[in-house]
Amino acid sequence: MPDGNRPRTAPRGALSFRPVSDLPLPLGGDSASRLLLALDRERKIDRALGDLGPLAGRDVLVVGGGAEELTRYAAAGARVTAIDTSAVEGGAWPVTDASADAIVSVWAAFRGIDAATLAEVDRVLRPGGRLLVVHDYGRDDVSRLRGDLPEYGAWSRRDGPFLASGFRVRVIHCFWTFDGIDEAKRFLESTFGDEGRAVGARLKRPRLTYNVAVYHRTRGDAHAVSDADEGTVAAHR
Repeated sequence: MPDGNRPRTAPRGALSFRPVSDLPLPLGGDSASRLLLALDRERKIDRALGDLGPLAGRDVLVVGGGAEELTRYAAAGARVTAIDTSAVEGGAWPVTDASADAIVSVWAAFRGIDAATLAEVDRVLRPGGRLLVVHDYGRDDVSRLRGDLPEYGAWSRRDGPFLASGFRVRVIHCFWTFDGIDEAKRFLESTFGDEGRAVGARLKRPRLTYNVAVYHRTRGDAHAVSDADEGTVAAHR
């Protein structure tokens, strides 16, 4: 890992989308800029990652991190190294053994978990290190815009890829918050068409509910966790 808190990434410029993670969905131009301003203004996701890692003062490997995301982690005191999502898709990762205290991926990677991937995670993490994976959770206004995604059901079940592989999940209740209802409606219609217009028509406040799941696993933990286990599902409001 590099010394200091400076992330190894390109200078800030254009916003990043999948396969990196400034935003939870691929957008371009004005829509991307407007969503970046609205997305989780309270920084609940960052606070949850900081609590679960923790990240401050530690070596953090970020998979598929966008420029905005990497800058925030470094500003919070993490020693950040970034690798692309393609680097973790099969085979050995280009990272040395026991070099990270935490591995973070926000919307970018780990769309499914297998034994080979977990073996690489455990190789890269130091003892007690944690893998933190953020995906959409659903049961909110945003999921009505995006259709039927595995994030909204299969992934959060006890027999899904995460909980069955020893992960716990913390659900974070966030918002897309705009400066006014008219601005929110314009964004929704221009970005999501008829469905966006319908969601906008029902708004009482200039924000949409947005729930994300932080799937987290400590190095070497193979215990399958169900949401009947004490402390498995925690909600941050």
